[in-house]
Amino acid sequence: MIKPLSKWILILLLGFSLISVANTEITRVMMATSLGDIELELNDSQAPETVKNFLRYVDEGFYNSTIFHRVINSFMIQGGGFTADMKKKPTHAPVKNEAKNGLKNDRGTIAMARTRNPHSATGQFFINHADNSNLDYPSFDGWGYAVFGKVTKGMDTVDKIADIYTVSRNGMSNVPQDAIIIESITRISNN
Repeated sequence: MIKPLSKWILILLLGFSLISVANTEITRVMMATSLGDIELELNDSQAPETVKNFLRYVDEGFYNSTIFHRVINSFMIQGGGFTADMKKKPTHAPVKNEAKNGLKNDRGTIAMARTRNPHSATGQFFINHADNSNLDYPSFDGWGYAVFGKVTKGMDTVDKIADIYTVSRNGMSNVPQDAIIIESITRISNN
């Protein structure tokens, strides 16, 4: 049995816990594309450096007028690194791979694209169009691909992009024949 004073202390502690949970802001962004909008919720707590890196590019307007340059239906849609004329954009230094964060490459999650070097992710990202557990840590190469958020609205847009006809262009395969433009990515206010 809880003593009356202990009961009030417990109630106060629970109240403070609820206040701190209520004050926790969720970082969200809106990706406006030529085929529709995609709203994303970013996971600052489990992928802090990756989210910080992504938001740096967002705040700089880096993604404005870039394209989804690699689209594979039932796998993923990748973008954020090339202009419509297939010119690669210059980036900041790579971010440390946070694939060990426990987040899974499930359908509708956003993760960092990288080369074979596990710590090579810069500005490019991909949205999983299917559950891709083969990309989770430890993955086929011992590292995996760092998930840092999820789609909260606009999976219909992701599906439209994934259904687009692709070709080979500039030595790259799976490039949409008609460019799919990322018009902008902007933060959404929590107010």
